[in-house]
Amino acid sequence: MYKKILVATDGSTLSKKAIVHATQIATLAGSELIILKVIPRVVQSYFDGAIPLNQNEVNKIEASWAKDAHKLVDSERNAAIKEGIDASSMVVKSDIISKAIMEVAAKKKIDLIVMASHGRRGLKKLLLGSETQNVLVQSVIPVLVLR
Repeated sequence: MYKKILVATDGSTLSKKAIVHATQIATLAGSELIILKVIPRVVQSYFDGAIPLNQNEVNKIEASWAKDAHKLVDSERNAAIKEGIDASSMVVKSDIISKAIMEVAAKKKIDLIVMASHGRRGLKKLLLGSETQNVLVQSVIPVLVLR
């Protein structure tokens, strides 16, 4: 059925639910599980009133985000391995999270993408966007969305 499952996480309680479901599916199907966290780049804003960051500050922030992301996905990978699942973890940096998820899925020949959706509506959805929605609409790979 599913040989390779990709589960994307943002570290939220809701995305933990996606990891639990992906782990259960991987167990039932004997699938390989890849746990992915996409970290954004630090946005440099030069609008009025914004304080531009120097490159050292940007590097420190991005290093901190990467460290936290690795800690998260490695912890989830280790938990999956303890359950007997062939699991690996990845952290990638991208300005467009949904695009990065789909690129990893294509590169790793993923059969199923598992994600959580925060279910934002109206103005919040417009302003914050929805990475899950973008993946769901644009992916050629099946996507399981949990709420």
